[in-house]
Order: sequence, then structure tokens, then C-alpha cells
Amino acid sequence: MADRTLRLAHSPDSDDLVMWWPLTGMRGPDGEPVAGELGTPRVDTRGFTFQTVGVDVEALNKASAEEINEFDITAISAAAYPAIHKQWAITRCGGSFGEGYGPRVVVREDSPVREPHDLKGKTIAVPGTRTSAFLALSLLLGENEDRGFAHEVMLFSDVPAAVIEGRADAGLLIHEAQLTFEQMGLRKVIDLGQWWTARTALPLPLGLNVIRRDLDDRFGEGAVAEVSGVLSASVHHAVEHADESRRYLLLHSEHRPEWRDETLVEKYLSMYVSRLSVDMGDRGVEALRRFLGEGAERGYIDPAPTIDVV
Repeated sequence: MADRTLRLAHSPDSDDLVMWWPLTGMRGPDGEPVAGELGTPRVDTRGFTFQTVGVDVEALNKASAEEINEFDITAISAAAYPAIHKQWAITRCGGSFGEGYGPRVVVREDSPVREPHDLKGKTIAVPGTRTSAFLALSLLLGENEDRGFAHEVMLFSDVPAAVIEGRADAGLLIHEAQLTFEQMGLRKVIDLGQWWTARTALPLPLGLNVIRRDLDDRFGEGAVAEVSGVLSASVHHAVEHADESRRYLLLHSEHRPEWRDETLVEKYLSMYVSRLSVDMGDRGVEALRRFLGEGAERGYIDPAPTIDVV
């Protein structure tokens, strides 16, 4: 029997970690399963074995565009999809959408920047140029192909420090820092998800989960749909067993102390493991079409493809 091991890459933030642990069962930081039933897959994996790994999303955006890729399923930024759509299909589950909230642009308390138009021409620390947050910021500040600001690319976790230390005029925050920036002495200039939803009446597409189209060639016709069904079952289980999911985060909180803050975790997961994460549905597809279409019209990303989901 052919090896039916699938490698799934996800971002290192809590919502991605939560959605996929049911595929493998709980694993400790050393990769070893916890004792008892929770250490085994919590869903029917249809004969597939899953290996999961957390990687910075901008690195995943770059890797997904490479012809040879070590992953079979991966998280990407929604903005990165047009460049890779020939090799990858979007799964209905596993996406992240900002429903009236999203990445924040922040400054130091003593900054003269007060309104979004004050950001014009400023240097903004960003977590990558392929991210949806970067595209949304470009749509806000740019005109035609001019994005309207300078930027400095860095790891998402380094953005707050760059602003605090004055190495950037402002910072574009993703992941849990969206909720903790005030504790660092930073001030919000704009919430890009709030801006987008007020403007379009649609959620802001942020992250997607994509699957290789060639799985049907490797495992037989229908494999892509079959694996997509397993992924959906994983997200459903994670949502329905929230206490277990929070326990899993605690297992991995040594280097992410914010995951020990139950209130913060509850709020973040309620935002980014939502009904649209379980199934983006027609509303999610419509939001993707609008977001990618506007980005392509401005020349910021490749032309938007037909949005097909599995």
C-alpha cells in the first residue's frame, strides 16, 4: 500500500494550532503524544497519517510558490493565492476572516500620527509583502500602483519592538499582538478589518488553507475531496471541544506566555476560529473575489483567478 502520509504546514498562531491538533491527537512540544485517548487522532483520517508543522506565514507564502514543495496542505495568506492557484486548491475550512476586525496599524503613544492619512509616506514595519494585511494596507493608502508608504519587512513577532524602539514610524500587527499592543504602550491608528467591512459589507479574507491539486494523481481520483473532508472534521472537532483545544495551547505555551491568558485566548479564538473557518461558504468566496479583484486592479498582486473551493 502506498504511503499515505500528508504533511500539513500551518502558521504558529493559536487559531491554526487549534484547528489541526485533532488530526494527530495532542502532541507535546517534543512531538510525543500525550497519554491516553487524547494522544491519538480525534477524527477519522480515512487511512491518511498527518504530520503538522508550524511555520511563519510569509515563509509559507514563499514556499507555496515553489515548484518543489515539501507540504501537501498549507496555510497561506489570502493575498498570496493568485500566484499559486494552478498547483493549489482552497479548502472550504481552515480559513481566517476578519468580520469587522483584523490587522491593526499601531504607533507609539507619542507619535504625531493620528489618522490613516498621516501614514502616507511613513515607514511601516510589516510581517511580509505577500500577507493579506499588507495588501489591505496598500488598498487603504495606495493610489494606482503607488502603495503610499515605505515598508520594512520583518518577522511578525518583531514588529511591535521595531515601533517601540523607533526603528519604524508604525507597525502592521497580525496574530495575537492585535489584542495586546496597548500593554506594550502602542496606540491604534486603524483596524484594517473594520475599515474593509465598513467599506464593502464583507469580511476581510486573511488566511486560507490550501491543498495540492495533484493528490488525486498520487492517491486516486477523489483524494482531494476526501482529505478536505478530513480537514473539515478536524476543525469541527476543535470547535466543539473548546476545552480540549485550550488545553492543547497550554501544552505549547512555554514560548507563548500569552496563551496562558484564558481571556485573551478566548477572544482571539472567537475572532479567528469562526463559522467561516468551519466553512467559508458563499460569503467567504464573495469576500475573496472582491479582495483579490481589487488588489489585482491596482497591480499589487497577480490577476485574480476563479475561486474554486473543495
